Formats: sequence, C-alpha cells, structure tokens
Amino acid sequence: MYVKKWLEDLRTAPVKKAMPVLSFPSVSLMGITVKELIESSDRQAEGMKRIADRVDSAASVSMMDLSVEAEAFGSTIRISDDEVPTVIGSIVTSEEEAQALRVPEVGEGRTGRYIEAIGKAGKLITDRPVFAGVIGPFSLAGRLMDVTEALVNCYTEPEMVHITMKKATAFLIEYIEAYKAIGAHGVVMAEPLTGLLSPDMAETFSEPYVKEIVEAVQDDDFLVIYHNCGNNTLLMIDSILRTGAAAYHFGNSISMKDMMDHIPETVVAMGNVDPATQFRNGTPESIREETLRIMGECCPTHPNFVISSGCDIPPASSWDNIDAFFSAVQEYYRT
Repeated sequence: MYVKKWLEDLRTAPVKKAMPVLSFPSVSLMGITVKELIESSDRQAEGMKRIADRVDSAASVSMMDLSVEAEAFGSTIRISDDEVPTVIGSIVTSEEEAQALRVPEVGEGRTGRYIEAIGKAGKLITDRPVFAGVIGPFSLAGRLMDVTEALVNCYTEPEMVHITMKKATAFLIEYIEAYKAIGAHGVVMAEPLTGLLSPDMAETFSEPYVKEIVEAVQDDDFLVIYHNCGNNTLLMIDSILRTGAAAYHFGNSISMKDMMDHIPETVVAMGNVDPATQFRNGTPESIREETLRIMGECCPTHPNFVISSGCDIPPASSWDNIDAFFSAVQEYYRT
C-alpha cells in the first residue's frame, strides 16, 4: 500500500472516514480480559480484525499501551483484567543510573509479541492501513524516571534527561523499524507527557528526539502520526509541527477548532472526542452530540480535519457508544 497517497486521499476526500484509536474494546467482542489480550499476539490480531469488520474506519490502529517499551527497559508493570497496563515506580533516579541504563533488544518483554500481532493483523486486514501504537521518546523517558520526577528533572537534572532520551530514542527507532519490517503501514506515536511541559522545554526535550525518529523511519510507505493529548499543545504547536510527522492527533484537553487554525491546510490533523467522558461514560446520544459538535466546528473551514477519539478508547467502553460515534459521522456527511 502506498500509504502516503492514502493519507493524501483522506485529506482531500469530501467525505472522510473516522480514525479513532480503537483497539482495547475488542475485549468485549471476544469475551476476554485485557490481561488475556496483551498476553497473546493471536488475540490482538483477532481483536483488530473484529473491530475492522464492525466499523468503517479509515485505518486500523493498535493498542496505545504506554507500558510495553518501559517494561522492555526493566520497569515494573501493573497488569489487571480491566484496565490498560501501567508503569510502577522508576528505574532511573540519577545521572549515573541513566549512564548505566541498558538499551534492550527489540523483542524483549512484550515488544516481540506486539510486533507479531501487527504482522498477523496485516494479513487479516487488507482493506485499510494497519498502524501500530508506540510511545514517544519523552513519554518513555518519563516512565523510566517517574512521570512527575521527569518534569522536575528537565529543570534540575537536564543532562540525566538527555542521556535517558538518547537511549529511549535509539530503542524506539529500532522498535519502529521492526514494525515496518513486519508490514505495518506506520505508527501512532503517543507523546502525551510532552504536553505538560512549557513550550521551551518541549522544544528542548521532545522535538529533536521525535524529529530524529521521524527522519529515521518515515517514507512514502510508512508514516508517523504524532499524538499528544496534553493541555499545552496549542502553545507548542510550532515545535510539534517541526517534527515532520505525516499527520497529527490531539486530545480533548484543547479545542480542536482552535488547534485547526494552526495546522497547515496540506497537513492532516485528527481529534478529539473525549474517550473517558464520552466513549467510556457517555451515552449514545451524548457522544452523537459531541461528535457532531466537533465536526460542525472543524469540517466546514478545515477540510484537512479527520474526526477521531481524543486518545485510546478505554477497554470497558460501550459498543453502543462506539457505534453511535460512527453513526454520527455518517449523519454529519449526509446532512
């Protein structure tokens, strides 16, 4: 698949398919737990296929599991039946520990299983691109150092942060290259922790590393879609755009209408129906109204806008709500 052309066709299409980050809710379609899903590449691929068969999305997007890369580095992970896995504690607390941090081989931890899942999903889903979910470099470094401490360390221990960032970036390039080799059409790179930085700090601690990754892996057949759901994204949008990602995805902490005013018309941007308030805890009517509101604010004046969820849709989200989202998209274009 010439995925660069797919993206351009999506941008210019008068009627666009939605592209939510939708994978974890496959657990209810298959009658399994989150723990069972992440333990099996076959289940992950089957879940993505079941979702692709149910919804007419622009692409199939894998899980946004922001613990898998940190686990490969040695972090402790909390896994439950119902929630997305999370990182516990930190493994880098000093510059000495950052220097000693070992960069894992791709395949360690669950990374090999997740790569296998995308390879299998790509064989099952042939009518749309298949994107893997990966973490961004600063968000990975933050999980290795502890999220709160990472934000403080940018001011107090900048060299420790840069050492950790360089190792995170080196691993992520190899990890993404493995997805590319297995047949993925691109990655959705989640860099939410950057959204909590000041614009100057984001320019220093995220932009150059994300740009390095993009330049290493992106080409006409493989795209990087940059995701940031932080509340400072409007303030740092110039830095975000300089990363050179093929497309951008934003969370619901900002106004998508305001964001689209900053996006070049030749660039696709996606967002931002609230995954928690609407997909997880809303009703079919509330998600319909919110989807139509966002599309009504963005689509008429910004044809490069694609409706999406604001972030990864939670595992326990109601399929009545998910179906209502897609129905609302169809309703908007009908009227």
